[in-house]
Amino acid sequence: MSSVESVEEFRAEFRGWLRAHLTGGFADLRGRGGPGREHEAFAGRLAWERHMAEHGWTCVGWPVEYGGRGASTAQQIAFHEEYALADAPARVNHIGEQLLGPTLIAHGTDEQKRRFLPPVRAVEELWCQGYSEPDAGSDLAGVRTRAALRDGRWTVDGQKTWTSLAHEAQWCFVLARTTPGSRRHAGLSYLLVPMDQPGVQVRPITQLTGTSEFNEVFFDGARTDAAHVVGAPGDGWAVAMATLGYERGVSTLGQQVGFRRELEALAALARANGALADPLIADRLTRAWTGLQAMRAAALRPGTAPSTAKLYWARWHRDLGELAMDVCGAASLTAAGVHGDPYEPDDWQRLFLFSRADTLYAGSDEIQRNIVAERILGLPKEVRA
Repeated sequence: MSSVESVEEFRAEFRGWLRAHLTGGFADLRGRGGPGREHEAFAGRLAWERHMAEHGWTCVGWPVEYGGRGASTAQQIAFHEEYALADAPARVNHIGEQLLGPTLIAHGTDEQKRRFLPPVRAVEELWCQGYSEPDAGSDLAGVRTRAALRDGRWTVDGQKTWTSLAHEAQWCFVLARTTPGSRRHAGLSYLLVPMDQPGVQVRPITQLTGTSEFNEVFFDGARTDAAHVVGAPGDGWAVAMATLGYERGVSTLGQQVGFRRELEALAALARANGALADPLIADRLTRAWTGLQAMRAAALRPGTAPSTAKLYWARWHRDLGELAMDVCGAASLTAAGVHGDPYEPDDWQRLFLFSRADTLYAGSDEIQRNIVAERILGLPKEVRA
């Protein structure tokens, strides 16, 4: 079992497996599908991830009894770092594996675990997250999507937005108001809703990058079984917060490997095009490097608050996108026209455009600061109308 392997043995095993299997047709997937490029080679990346599942390399942090490897936190960090270092393709099952799975393991019923965990581990069913709404994005407690229990089934009505990969998902975990007249955190429930039904409409949102990872999702009388509520009805806020905690877990260490590769490539570009001769550019590249070391040290320190980590990496990556444009100079203002599309951005332009959203998604900076102030520092709560 991997749980008794040393971290280095586990790392070496996975590194060797990647070297042996990220070959042939899968080799063409290297580096595909990153931020702002989620549309790339989706079918191939899905096939790759199912190949990983067949060899026991999905859900490595799950307990063995649920199909995982029972990997320790340190082993999971090694997994994500080696995956990023191998330039393996962006995962398509992150929401199911990293968010829903741990939530069901901690809060789901035995029936829910038997029904939903095996297809997640095998990458047979993909999931999306139904949290944000047009009037309840950063302020998640203001959700207006409602659900009522009728004839043994939940009926869901409302709208969700910024729903990543909803156009590819078979299921959605939806935060909905199930207690009429309730307000804020009370009266919410965490429902598991099938996407392939007449009461669900998915409408892609075109982003600055020209891609459509995000979607609007409309629920109009959508149905799901009464048993598909995680936790007790009305206790959805606690379950939803648990999911957000998993979202900011050890996989961020792999994300930082990607950040490091972006920074190294940008420094190489600055040397090649002469931008490094500018003392201000050189200073900003140095500050970016030291910032990345501080980010990793904080992530490895026990007890680091997820909100402070999110604030740090989001601003760091947004600043890297701005630095990339300055390193590229005037050329950054002209569409690259790659792949025959005269308006398609190049990799640096795409980094800049996509990273503008880093301080918004997965919890905006403003909300994270409130959480740090109120829950960590104990300052007075913000006055609400």
